[in-house]
Amino acid sequence: MAELSSRQQLRRRVLRVLFISLLLDLISFTFILPLFPKLIEFYRDLDSRASNGSPTLLQNILSVLHRYKNSFAKPINSRYDIVILGGALGSLFSLCQAIASPIIGALSDKYGRRTALLWAMCGNILSVALWVVAVDFRTFLASRVIGGLSEGNVQLATAIATDISNDEERGSTMALVGACFSIAFTVGPSLGAALSNLVFVKANPFATAAGFSLVLIVTETIYLYFCLPETHDIKKSKDQASGNGKIQASKASNPNVRTNSHVLLNLTHFTFILFFSGMEFSLPFMTYDLFGYSSARNGGLLGFIGIISSVLQGGVTRRMHPLLVVRIGVVCCALAFVWLGKLKTQGELYGAGALLATTSATVVTGLNSLSSFEASAGERGGKLGNHRSSGQIGRTLGPLIFCSLYWWAGREVAYTVGGLGMVGVASMVFGGLKAPPGSIQPKSIKTTSSKR
Repeated sequence: MAELSSRQQLRRRVLRVLFISLLLDLISFTFILPLFPKLIEFYRDLDSRASNGSPTLLQNILSVLHRYKNSFAKPINSRYDIVILGGALGSLFSLCQAIASPIIGALSDKYGRRTALLWAMCGNILSVALWVVAVDFRTFLASRVIGGLSEGNVQLATAIATDISNDEERGSTMALVGACFSIAFTVGPSLGAALSNLVFVKANPFATAAGFSLVLIVTETIYLYFCLPETHDIKKSKDQASGNGKIQASKASNPNVRTNSHVLLNLTHFTFILFFSGMEFSLPFMTYDLFGYSSARNGGLLGFIGIISSVLQGGVTRRMHPLLVVRIGVVCCALAFVWLGKLKTQGELYGAGALLATTSATVVTGLNSLSSFEASAGERGGKLGNHRSSGQIGRTLGPLIFCSLYWWAGREVAYTVGGLGMVGVASMVFGGLKAPPGSIQPKSIKTTSSKR
C-alpha cells in the first residue's frame, strides 16, 4: 500500500508539472498561428524595398511558388502568394519535426526524458529569440527551422505520461495531454493576435508577441528544471534489453507481445493527418470565400471548436478505451468532410465544427495511447517519436496537396475526396486495429460499476 501511495503521489506530481508546462509551451506555440498572413506580407514588402538588383532568398522562394501557382487551371489572385508561402512554411516546420522526432525519442530512451526535454527547450528558446530579433526573412526562416527541429515537447510529454501510468490509467493520462492542446488553441491565437497590435519595435512589429512567447518558454524551462523528476529508469531499461531483469519484466504485462503493429498504427496516423491537416489549413479560406469571415470571426470558430474539444477530453474521452475513441473520431471526421463540401449556412458550418471538435478530442489522443501500449519502457521514446514523425510527414504534405485540389477542382470535390480518405482511415481503424487487453476497461469505470 505504501508503495502504491508513493507511486500515485509521484504520478500526480508529474501530471501537474506536465499540465502546466504543456499549457505554457502550447500557448506560446499558437501565438504565431493567426499572425502568419501579416508576418509574410511584412517580410515580402520589406524584402522588396531592401533588394539591390540581385534576387534575395525570399524572392527566389516566391519565384518557385509562382511557377507552382501558374500551373493551376484557373487564374489565382496575387493574394494567394501569401497563402501558398504560408503553407510552404508550415510544411517546412512539420518536415523538420518529422526528421527530429525519432532522434529526440531515441535520445530520451538513452539519456532520460528530463534531459532530452531540457535540451529541446534550449532549442525552443533559441528559435523564439530569433523571432524576437527577426528584422529580415532569413532570420525568421532560421527561427522556424530551429523550432521545428527542437519541438520535442509534446512527444516527450506523451512518453513521460506513459512512464507514470499503468494500462488502466493510460487513456485518461493521454486525454490530459490532449486537453492541453484544446485549451491552448482556444486561448493562444487570440492572445497572439492581441499582442501583435502592440508595436514597440518598428523594425519588427511582431516583437511584442514574440517577446511574450519567449517569456513563456523561458518560464517553462525553469519550471521543468526545478520541478520535473526523471521518469525513465535508464538502467532498468538497459538490463531488460540485455536479458537481465527477466523476472521483473515477467511480472508486468509483457510489452513484447504486440496487439497492433507499429507499422499499422503509424500508417493510420499518417493517413489521418494527411487529410485532416489539409482540411484544417483550407478551413479559414473556405469561410472567407463563402461568408467573408475576418480573422476575428475565424478565431471565434476555432475557439468554439477548442472549447468543445476541451470539454470532451476532460469529461468523456478520458473514460473510454482508446480504440473506441479513435473509431468515434474518424466517423465524425468523415461526416464533417461531407458536410463541409455541401454546407450553405453559418449554422451548418458550426454543426460541422462540432464534429471536427469531436475529431480533435479523440483520434490523435487515442492513437498515441494505442501506440504507447505496444512499446516497452526501453523503446518507448523512440517508438512514440516514430509515431509522431509519421503524423508530421502527413502534416508536411496535407496542406499543399489539399489546397491545390481545392483551388483546381473546387470545394465540393476537395472535401468529397477528403471524406473518401477518411473512409480509408476508417477501414484501417475498424478492420485492422485491435484494443490492447489493458485498455478495454479503465479502472475508473470498473470502480464505478462495482459500487453500483
